[in-house]
Amino acid sequence: MNTNKTKNVLLVILVAVISSVVTLLGFSAVNKNNCFAGRDSGGGSPEVSSKEITAYSNQFDQDRNVVLTNLTTSEGYPDFTVAASRSVDGVVHVKTKSISQQQYFNPFDFFFGFGDRTPSQPREQVGYGSGVIISRDGYIITNNHVVERATEVSVTLNDNREFVAKVVGTDSQSDIALLKIDGEEFPYLTFGNSDALEVGEWVLAVGNPFNLTSTVTAGIVSAKNRGNVMGGGLGIQSFIQIDAAVNPGNSGGALVNTRGELVGINTAIYSQTGNFAGYAFAIPISIAGKVAADLKEYGTVQRAFLGISVLNIEEMRSTDPDKARELSQLNGVKVDGFSDRSSSKAAGIEIGDLITKINDVPIRTFAELQNQLNRYRPGDKVAVTVLRNGKERTFTVELKNEEGSTEITRSSDGIKGLGATFNTLSEDRKREMGISSGVEVASVENNSLFRKEGINKGFIIMRVNNTPVNSEEEIAKIVAATRNQPDDKVLLIAGFYPRGRTQYIAIDLSQL
Repeated sequence: MNTNKTKNVLLVILVAVISSVVTLLGFSAVNKNNCFAGRDSGGGSPEVSSKEITAYSNQFDQDRNVVLTNLTTSEGYPDFTVAASRSVDGVVHVKTKSISQQQYFNPFDFFFGFGDRTPSQPREQVGYGSGVIISRDGYIITNNHVVERATEVSVTLNDNREFVAKVVGTDSQSDIALLKIDGEEFPYLTFGNSDALEVGEWVLAVGNPFNLTSTVTAGIVSAKNRGNVMGGGLGIQSFIQIDAAVNPGNSGGALVNTRGELVGINTAIYSQTGNFAGYAFAIPISIAGKVAADLKEYGTVQRAFLGISVLNIEEMRSTDPDKARELSQLNGVKVDGFSDRSSSKAAGIEIGDLITKINDVPIRTFAELQNQLNRYRPGDKVAVTVLRNGKERTFTVELKNEEGSTEITRSSDGIKGLGATFNTLSEDRKREMGISSGVEVASVENNSLFRKEGINKGFIIMRVNNTPVNSEEEIAKIVAATRNQPDDKVLLIAGFYPRGRTQYIAIDLSQL
């Protein structure tokens, strides 16, 4: 009897031990999985990347994303050392030179009706910023405002190698520019999935604040699809808001996730002093990557439009706060009107419809609508889901460009619209005329914009939009950038006829 009791006790103890071991092993496995799930919850699975982002990365021949494990220290704190060490090699220091030339009125000319302005002595200005290498052959993303009006751009790598950079293209609406340096096998950052970022996820800002190279700061994603940044001065209103320290000089630098993938381009700070005050904003790579790919392939950005108009809630807050409050509570974007040649109207969408999805992606705000449309080009077809009288309806809309067509535009198209050809001036001829920059108009077509504004053969163009020009290519880039402006599509040309006074002539590109 005692023997049986002893056996039963031993059996109970053995079962208890086995159960404890199984429980501990199960807890360990679950905890391990939860740790990885928690680390990936912000960025999604390493294997997951949107089709659009994959297409942009293929444009720059990027390898499949090299996944870095989210590391933690022995104390359990996040460890960003591996992601940081990889990122700093792909971020460059951008240095620009530009010519600042103030002008003043000649009072005698003014009173006698000539209104001529005499340029003062040119001054060279030096600016600094950051950029991100996105391909092994040296393509670099930066901000447009970093290189705007620059006459010379150079970049310095983290290993102190310095290169002269060519500006491939710029886009003022998104504040993105694409540079190119000559060479091979540069270290570069692969595109991550900015769509998968979650509020509260750790991110790193890498750049050159205050001219201090290779600086890394950490923070979290504070918000997504943030609009009305800098008073809505930019064409895009779908920023990633972060609380990592970003200061002057960080512009054009990298926002990376903890796997070391590029998820945004640092662009702006919210500050009353001009320095970091707690909030910074980055352009998602889902937008920046598409802009860079367009600039590489076409020289200008291909923008697609639904052909609808919506009410500006921010403007209504002061004029009609009740209406603004009502609109802000809608879970979608309400159609208020249509453009002259609207593909949405042609597809069957009506005024008053509430847009709730684009290609099954939920749309709650105008910023989210814009974020989706910025991924497409004219001619692409999207499924637009609307709520009408409480019922969902889906329409197929063929997106069009600003002119109402599905044609792809190229940077050379704009300069053709000017109706002129140009000759490059030799340095000797510039010296004879006493100018440091200039392009000669070689011919002008009848009924062209140039002919209408009085520019004819022999006119010497020194500057366009206050930027010195020395070639037809430089004029074409300025024309393309100006045409991409949401408004004020005007070229201000400074030039002269030999032996004549300097003239300032405005060309309205909205006529093209």
